Amino acid sequence: MTQLLIIEDEPKIARLLQDYLTHSGFSSHWCATGQAGLDWLAENNAQIVLLDLMLPDMDGLEVCKQLRRTSDIAIIMITARVDEVDRLLGLELGADDYICKPFSPREVVARVKALQRRLQPETQHHQGFHFDDNRLSFHYQGQEVAFTMVEFALLRSLAERPGHIRNRQQLMDHIYDDNRIVSDRTVDSHIKKVRRKLAEVFPHTQFIHSIYGVGYRFDIEKEQ
Repeated sequence: MTQLLIIEDEPKIARLLQDYLTHSGFSSHWCATGQAGLDWLAENNAQIVLLDLMLPDMDGLEVCKQLRRTSDIAIIMITARVDEVDRLLGLELGADDYICKPFSPREVVARVKALQRRLQPETQHHQGFHFDDNRLSFHYQGQEVAFTMVEFALLRSLAERPGHIRNRQQLMDHIYDDNRIVSDRTVDSHIKKVRRKLAEVFPHTQFIHSIYGVGYRFDIEKEQ
């Protein structure tokens, strides 16, 4: 059973979310402050965090930053600040999804289920590399690189058709399948992070190539 952590300071909202998640077959734990959530995750496992942006002790941005230092856990940010969306989705923090207030609990459950589908264990092999959906990792030449949920979906989308160009809109449609509006800068930021993680493990190999004015393509090219 997928375990969720809800970090939300409003008890009524937290209880409502827990009721809907329980009815949908999820297990959840609630913490009312950011620090309580961090402390709970230090001792317990969860696959997804529902994280409110406005918390009494530290804001959700800081909680997200601290989580990303040590974990690739899936994070859904809950915010009423639409101007923060680019930052939430990865320009700075690397959250996997966001929901704007006011929201329907059914919408939250739908978003959670969408993330859960991406977390289902499945391993694919292709041309010397493969993706492990359970670990959100890319494997090549005996090495493993772990990614956040969105980064993993982005790299996998590119690698499904090596040598073929995907434009930014195609990539956005793949990683955000609910027709939301996300800026090109968000995709470029995710690409930058994926490249950096790959370069740390494979410093002499290039995987993602920029096609100026068009988009990106995946091809494994080693330095001569």
